[in-house]
Amino acid sequence: MLVQEQPTQSKQMTLDEFLDWYPEGEGRFELQDETVIEIQATGTHEKVGGLLAIEVGVEIKRLTLPYFIPRQGIIKAIDSDKSGYSPDVMVLDWQQIETEPMWKKRSTITRGENIRLVIEIVSTNWPNDYLINLAEYEKLAIHEYWIVDYLGLGGRRYIGNPKQPTIYVNQLVDGEYIVNQFRGDDVVRSLAFPDLNLTAEQIFQVGQ
Repeated sequence: MLVQEQPTQSKQMTLDEFLDWYPEGEGRFELQDETVIEIQATGTHEKVGGLLAIEVGVEIKRLTLPYFIPRQGIIKAIDSDKSGYSPDVMVLDWQQIETEPMWKKRSTITRGENIRLVIEIVSTNWPNDYLINLAEYEKLAIHEYWIVDYLGLGGRRYIGNPKQPTIYVNQLVDGEYIVNQFRGDDVVRSLAFPDLNLTAEQIFQVGQ
């Protein structure tokens, strides 16, 4: 199993209760429909996430963009106080973060326009990334959302038959995501970081 996601509390929680409960420095958690889920990533999952954070971070520094990558952060569902998502990589806008009412005390984002990029690395819970998270991030109007399926775990309707490693880059256009698919030697094209020179295969190799 790539990532173990399991309930850690029998008591159902609102997002505020979850944020009060969250044990600082003791793991990574998110709230899914009032249920606290502990996310336990494998080494390869972390390697892929680390590579992407480094590559994006280099672009942020090179272009002196007013962005940063938080060590931890929660994205609040737009129309519910029952869910909060913890992406593998998130890029935030320094200049806009002061408008976030829950950021300073809660490290929580409520406005998708303040998020420049979200990356989710697919694990055995792949329906979350392809369905639930995609729908939530689109409703929040997050500019760009990557689904990195480096082991080809997703459904065949997404990554083909036979399955193969795939990266989906969802970019917001007129309130809806337009999807671009990358495999093999394809250079992953990003609107947030147009000069990023990284092929799909370079990402996949890190996870082998």
